[in-house]
Amino acid sequence: MRTRGAVVAAAVGLLMAVSCSSTSNHGAALDGGNAPGPDGSTSTRGGGAKEEGGTRSHTTDGGGTTGDEGGTTPKHDASMSKPPPGDASGGSCLGSSFLSAVGKDHLLVGGAMQAATAAMAPFDLQYVYISGGVADGSGPCTSCMTGCTAGGTTCASSGPGCAWWGCWQYDVPPPGDYVRTFASTLAMATPPQIPMITYYQLLQSSGVTEGAPEVNSAANDAAFMARYFADWRFLLKQIGGGVALLHVEPDFWGYAEQISEDATSLPAAVASANPTDCASLPNTIAGMGQCMIAMTRTYAPHALIGLHASTWSTNMDISLNTSASLDVATQAQKTAAFLSACGESKADFVVVETSDRDAGYYQTVEMRQTWWDATNATLPDFHQDFAWVTALTEALSEPALWWQTPLGNAAQNNTTNHYQDNRVDYFLAHMNELAAAHGVGAAFGAGDGNQTTPESDGGNFVTLAKAYFSGSGGGQALCQ
Repeated sequence: MRTRGAVVAAAVGLLMAVSCSSTSNHGAALDGGNAPGPDGSTSTRGGGAKEEGGTRSHTTDGGGTTGDEGGTTPKHDASMSKPPPGDASGGSCLGSSFLSAVGKDHLLVGGAMQAATAAMAPFDLQYVYISGGVADGSGPCTSCMTGCTAGGTTCASSGPGCAWWGCWQYDVPPPGDYVRTFASTLAMATPPQIPMITYYQLLQSSGVTEGAPEVNSAANDAAFMARYFADWRFLLKQIGGGVALLHVEPDFWGYAEQISEDATSLPAAVASANPTDCASLPNTIAGMGQCMIAMTRTYAPHALIGLHASTWSTNMDISLNTSASLDVATQAQKTAAFLSACGESKADFVVVETSDRDAGYYQTVEMRQTWWDATNATLPDFHQDFAWVTALTEALSEPALWWQTPLGNAAQNNTTNHYQDNRVDYFLAHMNELAAAHGVGAAFGAGDGNQTTPESDGGNFVTLAKAYFSGSGGGQALCQ
């Protein structure tokens, strides 16, 4: 079994360069303070993020009207689908529509980092997690000050802090201010940066054991899924007419595919849990993904959405494969078919990941080999991953965004927050290889509070990013 720790749920690095007139004891200060973890505890943003939750076990072989939940509710048709790849607005290359929609002309580089770090280079995006749990009751709270709890804990500033993201701020602003301020702050950056939100709610909210129970139990619980869909709707309304990247449930789709390659055969509460938005969709895992994408088109029409593709979802972990005889493309095509049934065919991009930990951490703490050969002579290596991503994107006819890419480097000493890896150095020196695999960029970040971060890496990430942006054309062109 391959073990991967649950990622930091409360956003490693909020990245906000504004001051807050007052902060709650939740620790959701807007200057890089602490944010509640999945169980209501706090996790330090940036270098000292505290990991909470279980482990990920994988088998290895435009404007609108004010809504009633805060934010804005755009007037939009739920049937809206993504523009076709290479449409007239963006050119003929896979991913051109994506870059056109976010106002960029090069592969994106960004990540999870503190505000001071984010100001050191012209980063394209910053990402945070939305996790920890949904609010108690039938729907999102209307006030954090009174009558709002999560897991039985009050969300008022007078309490210890609750896990629901809607109150990860002082309790005077309406719920959802954490996301609204994150997005508005990045819009004011120079140059403007794209907010990316990783929605990782099902595991912590449901309380089930990680893995198959998320699929077989949590997703089948109509009462829970009604609250889950209500929370997703509330998040979308905070984004409203703004541009954002939405990354839906890392790992979940991989666990589902490990149970069955046929997403339409896996039951889930969809129409039965959310007749408001998805009454016509099937009560299956396939319907669940379709529902979340359809809701995005309704409530956040300018947001771009993608499900998460896991290299291990076919029970063959491509990221660690050492066999030259393995048909990597076939494995990628299986995952593409599964995700397509879950609505990915109507999404905007697919999210991929190299590893959730620095290779030096796995080597020295867990005594496991997860290094990729940078010379691409011995498996596992970078070219194997790029071959998998190429087959995945071509099967889906949409581009990929690498996410939570480790930040370790050779100058680190393999101690806490200073583990070695080679992915950030390789990626930023070979962005043309990402482009050739139909990539639209890479977001770098620590998948655990013990890993190397942009604040603990000796300035390596910022130095590499500056060099990337100062190159010819201001960055790597698409598909070249």
